[in-house]
Amino acid sequence: MGLRKRVKPQRQPQSHRAAPVSEPAGGRPSNASGAVAAAAGGGPARTGSSAVQQRGTRTFPPPGGAGDCPGVGCGSAVPSRWPCRLRSVSMAAGLMLAAVLALAQAWCVNSIHENLLWFSKLMEVEREISFRTECGLYYSYYKQMLQAPTIGQGLWDLVHDNMTESKRTINLLQRMNIYQEVFLSVLYRVLPIEGYLEPIYFYIYTVFSLQAVYVIALYLTAWLLSGTWLAGVLAAVWYILNRVDTTRVEFTISLRENWSMPFLALQVAAITCYLRPQLSALLKRVMVWLVFVTSVCFCLTWQFNQFILLVQALVLFSMDALDLISARQVTTLYLVQVCSLLCVWLLQFCNSMILGSLVLSFIMSALFVKYYQPGLKSGGLLARLAKLVLHTLLVLSLTGVINYFTKKALQVRSDEHIFKFIKSKFGLGPTRDFDASLYLCEDAFGPLPMDTLERLGGTLLLYPYVLTMGGLIAVLAVVALRNLSGSKAKEASVAEEERKGGGGGGGGGEVAGASAILSPDLAYNLLHTLFFGLLAFSTMRMKYIWTGHMCAVATYSVCAQEPLTLVLRLIRCHSKTMIRIIRCVVPLVLIGCLYVKFWPQIMKEVSELREFYDPDTVELMNWISSDTPQRAVFAGSMQLLAGIKLCTGRVLTNHPHYEDRDLRERTKQVYQVYAQRSPEEVHRVLRAAGADYVVLEDSVCYERRHARGCRLRDLLDLDNGHIMDGPGENDPDLVPASNPRFCEAVKTDSPVYSALFTQAFRNKTFHVYRLKKKRKRGSKSSAEPTRTH
Repeated sequence: MGLRKRVKPQRQPQSHRAAPVSEPAGGRPSNASGAVAAAAGGGPARTGSSAVQQRGTRTFPPPGGAGDCPGVGCGSAVPSRWPCRLRSVSMAAGLMLAAVLALAQAWCVNSIHENLLWFSKLMEVEREISFRTECGLYYSYYKQMLQAPTIGQGLWDLVHDNMTESKRTINLLQRMNIYQEVFLSVLYRVLPIEGYLEPIYFYIYTVFSLQAVYVIALYLTAWLLSGTWLAGVLAAVWYILNRVDTTRVEFTISLRENWSMPFLALQVAAITCYLRPQLSALLKRVMVWLVFVTSVCFCLTWQFNQFILLVQALVLFSMDALDLISARQVTTLYLVQVCSLLCVWLLQFCNSMILGSLVLSFIMSALFVKYYQPGLKSGGLLARLAKLVLHTLLVLSLTGVINYFTKKALQVRSDEHIFKFIKSKFGLGPTRDFDASLYLCEDAFGPLPMDTLERLGGTLLLYPYVLTMGGLIAVLAVVALRNLSGSKAKEASVAEEERKGGGGGGGGGEVAGASAILSPDLAYNLLHTLFFGLLAFSTMRMKYIWTGHMCAVATYSVCAQEPLTLVLRLIRCHSKTMIRIIRCVVPLVLIGCLYVKFWPQIMKEVSELREFYDPDTVELMNWISSDTPQRAVFAGSMQLLAGIKLCTGRVLTNHPHYEDRDLRERTKQVYQVYAQRSPEEVHRVLRAAGADYVVLEDSVCYERRHARGCRLRDLLDLDNGHIMDGPGENDPDLVPASNPRFCEAVKTDSPVYSALFTQAFRNKTFHVYRLKKKRKRGSKSSAEPTRTH
């Protein structure tokens, strides 16, 4: 597929080019607004000063503190004597700005998608081809549900699918995370919009609207952390400006992460609110339910959910070990994760991969060891450190044991390739494994490029983030050391605080003393961004989880009261008025600078006109649709076959959803068409997979995108024990192949190949061969005319 400058950039506006659906963007804040108001208005200031002021029999947050109503007066806190109506107006203004920025992000990605492809002018087959690789596979099930006679029949076909993998019947709702496609197809059937909005626009507008939800979630998280809605504005602006590093939704619309990441961001916002000090018991219960619902949605829409939840569980484990969170809170969040995974396990027809996940084994181990180590948090510094090391070793060891026996009992092998990749990446396993090499050779699974940091620095995001992380990590070290070396008197006070907080429901059992310096909500976000930052630096694809949350965390150093108070006290300029002015001026200056620098660039980007151009693939899809049987089975590369299923509805031998051991083995066998194999061997493995046609791509057979050793043909040669093509070193155990490369030799049409394969179609990019059935010796083989373009 290619992009080129448009020949006619001026065109009549289309009636269906409406703005992305904005209902999700407008609906979320209404539920979260109460949480923001109560959480920000009920918590004590994070400074070392007095938490409350007494006025009669009631307690009020101090003027200008983080516990004040945020959002009034340029987003800064407002004294309690101000009328409640003014606070409500400020709250409404903050939520309105959140909705405006959310819609701006949805409009931005929609405009770029439209102008990049000239999507409104494309034929239907061209629109479907634009769903590249696995995106086309997922969208095909949305299309399949819409084409089904009834919703019930569509669901039956998904549960008993025999088109995705030839000679096999699989349950797609169990194997893949496609409930979002099912939900959208049912919604499109039910809503009276068929005459006004095409199905494909309904799909992409929904995905772009989720980007609006994502921005709102980051906005609320920044607001909660910094106590001012100006922090939310700055976080949203940073997210939009760093679009290259925060999302890739405009060209990978149906990728699973584009569905799940907004729910993860909402979950983080709910956890942040739940961990706020002095939150009411009712609001705590509401936040727990919100964490549960968003966790279920997140897990249901992405197959890699277990690994993200594992990192979150490690964050909670670290907070618990360092006394940054109460036992009740960490247990509650652990159980919410377990319940959400079990709900998804049921919805995915008892998918054994979920029960065999590391995160479930880890949570079970953490709770079990914690229960049988009641004296873990007693003693002096050295005793605590020794107990902590022992506790960690016990939890990790028990996690490995539970996970090993669970997978053995359930025969879970679906995620083997992920652990092979991790072992190979860090030099702990074989580097010539085919499945692991497919990942290792892709840039997305390599280390984070340094130009990413240059781009983040160019938008002024990196510097406040580094400042925030440096300061908070120093505070974390001090608080952790103080907690681990606490006296028995301190332990008694902690227990008394937890008892009182648990009984009244107001405190929720927050760790005494620690919240005054590093509150649980701030500690959670610090460790969250730290852990996912390390993950992003090791694997570039994970940066999209890190960079979004990075925008919310970076606002703390420029918008929150605590760091500003500390700095002003050091230079002896501390006053409440000065703090309010700085909290208003600094973010406004930053936003102004970003507007001046990047607004022309954004306008240029959203107005640049290109168009989709891939005539060879269009020609191939049209030929398959018109000249091959409806039940014909096609073999080829995973990426191409996903498009063939979407555009033509033909049966596939393999596909890009790689989370199945048998499918991975079949894919490697089908890929022998690009290896140095005899025609008899290739014919046998293709026939075993049920293939009627095989599609060969010159871009794969003569690949130049990857360096030697990472080309697909090189990976196959290494797996087969053959010497690789071209100049360069080879391992001493490799031997020369006895056969030429099949994808090249079959084009010679020599008798040994023509006896088994007949060319049915070719153009500049693709060569399609029909497999002949093996005949007895002496019988004549029928010939099929080749269609040449």
